[in-house]
Amino acid sequence: MKTRYILLLLPFLASCSLFHRDKPAPVVETVRTADSPAPPTAARDLADVMGTELKLTPDQTVRVRTILNGTLTQSNAAKEKFAPKSPQLLAELKRINLNSQKELSAVVGPTKFKQLQTKAVQQKIALEMQQRQK
Repeated sequence: MKTRYILLLLPFLASCSLFHRDKPAPVVETVRTADSPAPPTAARDLADVMGTELKLTPDQTVRVRTILNGTLTQSNAAKEKFAPKSPQLLAELKRINLNSQKELSAVVGPTKFKQLQTKAVQQKIALEMQQRQK
């Protein structure tokens, strides 16, 4: 009777990590889509990159981080509330982004905000953010 149970468990035991210690654990990569919630560190990292790129004061960087944290929270809540790519979600994200841009402009000033909106600066920021995610 014991042999029968051992034979039944053999396929499960064979896949157990105790028997395959020399094999590394599989690597699982998370694939983010546009509909995925942004990670909690995204606002902090983006504020740091913006602070460096735009030469913001420490106070401005902290205020930018606060704005981006609020934007992140609101965006993730909207993504949970509305269906992906729905008109309601797109409208809500547009509203959130417009409010965020107004607040950012007030904190960094019109000159640095215009600099932030240039393609070259946006590409630099995007590249730096990709490097931080690796």
